[in-house]
Amino acid sequence: MTKLAEPKRTRGRPRKTEGERDDGNRRQALISAAAQLFHRKGYDATSTREIAAQVGMQPGSPFYHFGNKQDLLLAVMVEGMRQAIARQQAACAVSAAGDSAYEQLRHLIRHHFDVLLGPDSDFIPVMLYEWRSLAPAQRKAITELKDTYEAPWIPVLQALHDTGQLQAPVGLARLMIFGALNWSVQWYEPASPSNPSKRANLDELTDTALQLFLKDPP
Repeated sequence: MTKLAEPKRTRGRPRKTEGERDDGNRRQALISAAAQLFHRKGYDATSTREIAAQVGMQPGSPFYHFGNKQDLLLAVMVEGMRQAIARQQAACAVSAAGDSAYEQLRHLIRHHFDVLLGPDSDFIPVMLYEWRSLAPAQRKAITELKDTYEAPWIPVLQALHDTGQLQAPVGLARLMIFGALNWSVQWYEPASPSNPSKRANLDELTDTALQLFLKDPP
């Protein structure tokens, strides 16, 4: 009796099933939905059932991707910081190489306002509001990402300090500047059809921040 040849094995990893291929998309959908709900309602007032419902999943589906709601909160913050770092790097790359330190700070502040207040800006406000809801080890992971994000600001602030435009010590000035900028998520409201009164746009906020922190450029 002739022995049938065994089918050839495909080299490399086995092909993923359709469900496995979609796992990354589902995880990302959960993170985005959680960011929106945590921003709108607060972490404590949002259930995993609500998050699952927003993306059309079964109530227990989030736990296939995350151990618990706190892990999902961490994922929201990590995603927000990674996006902010990537966008800041892109913004710095397109700025002119010969820009003064004053103009470099303008780019950094304008980008930061976009991260805080622009389109798809749910992630970072969640980090600012819900920091205390993380476990200590989780806070350490976010602090490392924050340090990476803030690192490009330090040489710019130092250059401004060297010229006398920034008169406060650089380390303290960095903390005060981020504190002031981040607080804008508490009070800023863009103009809208239901609120047509004049509101500052993000460029105007940037100019005001520069006037507040620095002396006029020479």
